Amino acid sequence: MQKPSETREILVLYYSHHGSVRELARHIALGIEQAGIAARLRTVPRVSAVCEATEAAIPEEGAPFVEASDLEECIGLALGSPTRFGNMAAALKYFLDSTSSLWLKGALAGKPAAVFTSTTTMHGGQESTLLSMMLPLMHHGMVMVGIPYTEAALSATREGGSPYGASHVSGEAGNTAASEHEKLLAIALGRRLADIAGKLAA
Repeated sequence: MQKPSETREILVLYYSHHGSVRELARHIALGIEQAGIAARLRTVPRVSAVCEATEAAIPEEGAPFVEASDLEECIGLALGSPTRFGNMAAALKYFLDSTSSLWLKGALAGKPAAVFTSTTTMHGGQESTLLSMMLPLMHHGMVMVGIPYTEAALSATREGGSPYGASHVSGEAGNTAASEHEKLLAIALGRRLADIAGKLAA
């Protein structure tokens, strides 16, 4: 396995409520690093309907909170969210809605991006959620990367996995571990994203 580059990184940005999206993020990061590029894991704070409620500046566990500079500095992006009624979670959309300054200067244009998600049920809106995450990235001018059917696990999976991106069926309690196929597809997506990012950055 190649050593991850010290100067080239791919941002793996996610929001995870019960931990299943965070688990997928780690598998995607593994695939990125297998391709010889470093993965920078970041998350976003929760949003609250209570105006006085605020998150600590540093999360109690998991990845640090994302900053706009993370998006600018990285050569690619993997974006993940649980499904909320067939759409990305409000916390992730809230952050994306704040990136207009990056859009104005075209900071993300031409960089590759991939998306991933988790649902509690098999037909819980995985593909519509993946598509919802693609829309703001396309407005930023990013190049979308999916999972091709040359990945055997995409045809074999009976759980998560989509040509639009990596996905996971977490179960009603949200604590079902990723299946072997789901892991393989997440790793494959990370590796493919890194391969393309490396070529575009060169």
